[in-house]
Amino acid sequence: MLERRQIQRVVDLALDEDAPFGDLTSQTLVPATAVARADLVAREPGVFAGAEVFQIAMTRLDPLVEVTLLAADGDRFDRGAVLAHVEGPARSVLQAERVALNLVQRMTGIATMTATYVAAVAGTEARVVDTRKTTPGLRALERHAVRCGGGHNHRYSLSDAVMAKDNHLAVIPDVTAALRQARIDLPHTTHIEVEVDRVEQLDAVLDSGAAGTIMLDNFSLDELRAGVAKIGDRAVVEASGGITLDTIAEVARTGVDVISVGALTHSVRALDLGLDISVT
Repeated sequence: MLERRQIQRVVDLALDEDAPFGDLTSQTLVPATAVARADLVAREPGVFAGAEVFQIAMTRLDPLVEVTLLAADGDRFDRGAVLAHVEGPARSVLQAERVALNLVQRMTGIATMTATYVAAVAGTEARVVDTRKTTPGLRALERHAVRCGGGHNHRYSLSDAVMAKDNHLAVIPDVTAALRQARIDLPHTTHIEVEVDRVEQLDAVLDSGAAGTIMLDNFSLDELRAGVAKIGDRAVVEASGGITLDTIAEVARTGVDVISVGALTHSVRALDLGLDISVT
């Protein structure tokens, strides 16, 4: 779950980056007594994510700023929808505007893209998940956005689970023995996942009896079907590698349990949201 302290840490860094010595323009031109009223307006349809992030970003500099949220995370909206209302000292609203928009636009873009991928696999048992290909420092926010779009999360970090990828396997002399020993050495609660890029590698992994998930990386559709059949119920089967919106439905129909899509976070377009402000 996305925690408030995580949001505050990201917002504080972003605000400091954007105005390390204050907002020179607003301090120079905007009267200290001016009050701003603003609406967060959608310029295009989408799936909302980042309600609390927007609220914290707008109010972090000044507790006199008030945010009324009109949409919740996961809500779908049309072009022209008002997602939140902001009111408070104009200087504070103007200084926080860009950071708040940058974060909520990116998160909403991720949620919207994720929802399209999830819709594409409807009717199958496949689960759409993200990857660690996130923006440094924004992983907690971006992964929350994936969930807002109906997707699921992969391991959060390198510390969460064993995941032996191709570069690991390349330096392990005996994969079967290494995986068996890992199962002995690790706590029983620790999950082990192994990535393979050829059907021929499956026997060594399956013989270990240690893998809870096996990732079939860059497999063709026929290879995926063969992999699913061979693995059976001995492990969760994950498909990965260059999967797009055009191909994900076919991948899902091969019978895989999980489809990981790096594009959900590394290639997303920020959704067009605007803060329409009037100052009195």
